[in-house]
Amino acid sequence: MATWEGDDTSRTAVADPEPRPTGDDPVPIGVDAPVLAVMSTMRAMRRLRPDPVPDDVLRQVVQAATWAGNASYLQRFSFVVVTDRDQMARLATIWQAVASLYLATFAQRPDWMTAEQYRRTIDAVEYQAKHFSETPALIVACYDFGSYPNDVRRRMLQSPSAFRRFGIRRTLAMMRNQFGFSGRSEAASIYPAVQNLLLAARSLGLAANLTTWHLMAEGEVKRVLGIPRSVQTYGLIPLGWPVGSFGPVRRRPVDEVIHIDRW
Repeated sequence: MATWEGDDTSRTAVADPEPRPTGDDPVPIGVDAPVLAVMSTMRAMRRLRPDPVPDDVLRQVVQAATWAGNASYLQRFSFVVVTDRDQMARLATIWQAVASLYLATFAQRPDWMTAEQYRRTIDAVEYQAKHFSETPALIVACYDFGSYPNDVRRRMLQSPSAFRRFGIRRTLAMMRNQFGFSGRSEAASIYPAVQNLLLAARSLGLAANLTTWHLMAEGEVKRVLGIPRSVQTYGLIPLGWPVGSFGPVRRRPVDEVIHIDRW
């Protein structure tokens, strides 16, 4: 095992003298864990032991998140790391309401999943909701473009010749899709960071899952955590040491998802 020393851009690995608790793991863990094997065994794991996750490990997975690419190199991501028991209890009340609504409305068994597999998934969701207050750590992934969109609009107004070259039809289409363009650009700047965080957690033997269900009650979550209204929350990541074991993920065959040259 290893931790990172130095500032946020340093990547000098040093030996970690204390072994981290893990379940049965089919993949070697640590900073040298084989990345493709880590990806292929990174299940969404909702059953977590209540054992605390050391602060240095939490900092390490967030540091890995900051290494991801982001729009215009703005680095406007933020991560709220929750370990306080009172805060977690407040969030658990919200989460239990959200999970209950999700299971009653949105939840649906995929065609490829057997009834038994689906039942186990629902059991895990219900387990997580029931034990949410015991979650060792919760990371909330946030992004805020700040003044960047307004700066871009100002430059657009000052650059009519650029739009003439771009073309009227393209310009009108871009204007119609400006909110989608902005929202997807912001999402594209935070979700690679989230994936880095999940991969780092998995490589260190931590179980985690990404969820966006909190968006059904985002205002409540932001009030509990003091997140400014202008900041968007893109995911909750509960993480801790696993109750069960890691194993291969189940996915559609790659030939079913590839389109060559056109749809």
